[in-house]
Amino acid sequence: MLNLIIAGLGGQGTILTSRLIGETAVAAGFDVRGSETIGMAQRGGSVISHLRIDPNVRHTGSEIFSPLIPPHNADIVIAFEAGEAIRVADFLKPDGFMVVCDRIIQPVTGGETYQKKALLEWLHANIKRLHVADGEKLTSQCGERCLNTALVGCAMQTNLFPFSLADIEAIIRKKIKPQFVEQNINALKTGHALFAGIQGV
Repeated sequence: MLNLIIAGLGGQGTILTSRLIGETAVAAGFDVRGSETIGMAQRGGSVISHLRIDPNVRHTGSEIFSPLIPPHNADIVIAFEAGEAIRVADFLKPDGFMVVCDRIIQPVTGGETYQKKALLEWLHANIKRLHVADGEKLTSQCGERCLNTALVGCAMQTNLFPFSLADIEAIIRKKIKPQFVEQNINALKTGHALFAGIQGV
């Protein structure tokens, strides 16, 4: 069973990312359950997606009894913003992977306490297998709209997903609007190539 949390803010593509991964797993023949928690604001509110993938369903039948991941059970957390990474940190297994973009989006009530350095220091101190992605570098190469896809490419380096990069690319070609397909595929491959060796984090 692969338990995945995707966390971000409204407008960052959290739900699209969850659906791309989920549909890739379904196309590969696996059982998938998922759920989303969407913040009050369409843009700027917290969005958390739970995704559970059972690659053994062909042999044992489905063992997914709830779409929600209990605390300390996520194998991977993908976070599009450092503060949102901290918000969902309790979901991660002690030996789970967290892939987080180092960019921050200042909340209305954040004040002076919401500082990039402090957030990243907390993550480094509390997450054993942490990979921090350089958001500026990724967006400069992939574009702002494809940061989410680039982070998926990065997370694929954990080798925990029961499907390949090519499988996700196939779903992108089917589900993304044609004018954005190549940009997203480039972002997926760029994120994957930039963060080779993530297994050793």
